[in-house]
Amino acid sequence: MDVALILDAAIYSLIGVTALSLVRVVIGPEPEDRMIGLNLTASQVLAILVLAALKLDRAIFLDVALVYAILGFIGMLAIARALWRKEQPS
Repeated sequence: MDVALILDAAIYSLIGVTALSLVRVVIGPEPEDRMIGLNLTASQVLAILVLAALKLDRAIFLDVALVYAILGFIGMLAIARALWRKEQPS
C-alpha cells in the first residue's frame, strides 16, 4: 500500500468523525456535552492538520497545528470558567 493512500484514508475518516462530533456540539442537551464535543472536534482538526502536514510535506502546517492546539486549550479553559461561574450561587 502506498503511504499517501493510507494518509488520505485517515484524513477522510477523521473528517467524517469530525462531522459527527459537530452534531454533538449542535444538539448537545447540556452545555457540558457541547463543550466535550467542541474539545473532541478541536482535537480531530488538530490530527487532520498533522496528517496533512505529513502528506503534503509542509512543516508550516505543524506550526499552525501547534497554535491551534494552544488556542483550543485556552478556549476550553474560558468556557469551563464561564460554566463554573454560572453554577456558583451569587
